[in-house]
Amino acid sequence: MNLTHLDQNDRPNMVDVGDKEVTKRVAVASGIIKMSQEAYDLIASNQAKKGPVLQTAVIAAIQGAKQTSTLIPMCHPLMLTSIKCDIEHLEDLPGFKLIVTAKLSGKTGVEMEALTGVSIGLLTIYDMIKAVDKSMIITDIMLDKKSGGKSGEYVRG
Repeated sequence: MNLTHLDQNDRPNMVDVGDKEVTKRVAVASGIIKMSQEAYDLIASNQAKKGPVLQTAVIAAIQGAKQTSTLIPMCHPLMLTSIKCDIEHLEDLPGFKLIVTAKLSGKTGVEMEALTGVSIGLLTIYDMIKAVDKSMIITDIMLDKKSGGKSGEYVRG
C-alpha cells in the first residue's frame, strides 16, 4: 500500500490535486459533549457566565472549519462555499450534539473541515462551562456522510 502523504524518499508530501476534476463536495460530521445536569441547564437557559455558549460554539465551529489547513499539516487550503452548524439538545444525556456540514466546489474533499469544525465547536462548549463541570466528555466525533470526488458517496452505516 502506498501512502499518499509520503514521497518516493519517505518524506512528508502534500498530495498534488492539480489534475483532479472540480466537483461539488459535501461532508457532514458530528460529535457529542456529555456534561452534568447543572452545566446543561445553564447552557440551555443561556445563563452561563461566559455568555451564549451554543451561539459561540457555532461561531467557533465555523472558524475551526475555515482554519483546518493551518491546523492539519497535509490539508489543502480550501475555498469553502458553505459551513452550516446545527446543535441538538440531548436532555436525557445530558449534553449536546454538534453537526457541521461543509461544502465547496473543488478538487479535494471537505471531510477534515467538517471534523475540525465539530472538534473546535465542542471544545468551545467545554471551555465556556468548565468552571461548572470539568468532567465533561467529548465523544463520538465522526464523519456521518460525504459526497463528491472520485470516491463518491459515503454514508455511515
